[in-house]
Amino acid sequence: MKQIVPYLLFDGQAEEALQFYKDTFHGEILAFQKFGEADYPTPKEAKNRVMHARLRSGDFIIYMSDTFPDQPYKQGNAISLAIELENDEEMKEIYNKLKNNGQVFMEMQKTFWGATYAKVQDKFGIVWDLNCQSS
Repeated sequence: MKQIVPYLLFDGQAEEALQFYKDTFHGEILAFQKFGEADYPTPKEAKNRVMHARLRSGDFIIYMSDTFPDQPYKQGNAISLAIELENDEEMKEIYNKLKNNGQVFMEMQKTFWGATYAKVQDKFGIVWDLNCQSS
């Protein structure tokens, strides 16, 4: 396992928050993509919402995005923990343990951004974004 990264969710303010945190933490934007720019079926009302952004300041990294229309923002679901994993075997082991008595939001799968990814809520209600970038 490489690291655990906080993943912040917003209701249409992710781009503003990204700039705020960039200035606040003297960070560098490493990734920024809106839903409308992705090869992903997106309703018209979500096209200008942030699908994924990554900010780094030294060793400090945060991810952020806006919620998707069918996953409305509500107090309490504004953060998940994203884990960058070393390989697919490690990811599969962790994914299977986390989904046991939990809820899968996105099955483990290859993605258009070049990673294996899954999103799951564990039995304690913690949401995990699992990501293994392909080499």
